[in-house]
Amino acid sequence: MTNATWIVTANAGRARIFAQEDVSEPLHEVNGLINNAVRLRTTDTESDALGQMSASKGRAGNGGAVQPNGYEPHQSPAEHQTELFARSVADFLLRARYEDCFKRLCIMAAPEFLGVLRKVLDANLQALVVTEINRDYTQLDALALRQKIREHRYKH
Repeated sequence: MTNATWIVTANAGRARIFAQEDVSEPLHEVNGLINNAVRLRTTDTESDALGQMSASKGRAGNGGAVQPNGYEPHQSPAEHQTELFARSVADFLLRARYEDCFKRLCIMAAPEFLGVLRKVLDANLQALVVTEINRDYTQLDALALRQKIREHRYKH
């Protein structure tokens, strides 16, 4: 049984998870997740097949294009990939929680990603979040990240 706090720093393309047993101890990186789909072009992640709605067999039987029906997808392809990645981060955290790897969570994420992550976090995980910081610190090393957490604690 651990008393660790896990610090998650993430954006749409990368998530890094650090652990800290006590505030006086250094952070150590537990895991890193990469969203390779964010680096791909939309044409690489989406099908270009238009399906049945693309053409009509009218009286002329020419199979000409049909007028758009006004349908707008709920999410853009990039938003969908971001949500899938947020779900994979949330799933990783939930599995680790069931294995009793941590007691508290600190989430530091890019503002857009933080909103998506909040929506997909399990209620059991949401209850463990002690700090949320809407900043993208994925590029910081463990020492600099620890300093940012300290600065945030003293502000609040």
